[in-house]
Amino acid sequence: MFPETEAHEEGLLDVGDGNRVHYSVAGNPAGKPALYVHGGPGAGARPSNRRVFDPEKYRIVLFDQRGCGRSLPHASDPAADMSVNTTAHLVADMERLREHLGIDRWLLYGGSWGSTLILAYAEAHPERVSEIVIVSVTTTRRSEIAWLYEGAGAFFPEAHERFRAGVEGEAGEPAAAPGAAELVAAYARRMEDPDRSVREKAAADWCAWEDAVLSMEGMGTPYSDRVDDPRLAFVRICAHYFAHGAWLEEGALIRDAHRLAGIPGVLIHGRQDMGGPLTTAWELARAWPDAELHVIEGAGHLGGEQTRALILSALARFADR
Repeated sequence: MFPETEAHEEGLLDVGDGNRVHYSVAGNPAGKPALYVHGGPGAGARPSNRRVFDPEKYRIVLFDQRGCGRSLPHASDPAADMSVNTTAHLVADMERLREHLGIDRWLLYGGSWGSTLILAYAEAHPERVSEIVIVSVTTTRRSEIAWLYEGAGAFFPEAHERFRAGVEGEAGEPAAAPGAAELVAAYARRMEDPDRSVREKAAADWCAWEDAVLSMEGMGTPYSDRVDDPRLAFVRICAHYFAHGAWLEEGALIRDAHRLAGIPGVLIHGRQDMGGPLTTAWELARAWPDAELHVIEGAGHLGGEQTRALILSALARFADR
């Protein structure tokens, strides 16, 4: 990977609804524009995310999606209005940022939730996208949410029992063990509680489950490692989006992948990804003729050396295109 580079431009872009989105630009001001779209939703971007881009060839743009990172208001604040934080709002924010920076077309790179947002943006604005590189492909279908918050419990029953217990006894919860939709909705309600201690407990329980799902990858506890306000914002945003199926018609991103015709794409997915099984990447690759799918036998959701090598290779190839 390339050395870390400092931003030569950054700011807070007013995107309306009382929201200001933090962005930064690094690398070659005259280089190929590229936007890194972070995961989560609500994880925020980090300077180290630039390291997959050659700073001599790319004009590297990072941004924090609404409510997280350095964007304002922060979702850890109960007063932050989540009704104006939806997939459609984020797509519009990306387009406003492109216009603000005077970019005609840009490469999009990201993974996990970032892949959902990339696809939603690219299918809405295909003329503004030059290439796409996605790792750990997800489209946030309700079937994918059901797998992550219920189906995967077949592999981690003890952890899933603790995850369910985190919202047991909540008013309105069914007497029977709740399914994924009910669990996520219950956590979303907990993350709106005015009592910070309630929100902190729910956020800790949520992150413990996410870590359990990825525990076989040997990467520690990346979700629980988030603390304080960043953790609260992350879980509040995640639960909010997943409780609403990201406001996307079920299967729409794969159904409408024909809109990506002519945009070269590289999809990279680990066969052992317990958080997002390979099925979604496979279905997307079949629906998008200009995409190539790379399946990594020994990798999971967080990837590894081979994942990074494929990302670097794709970005190096597209840098001179």
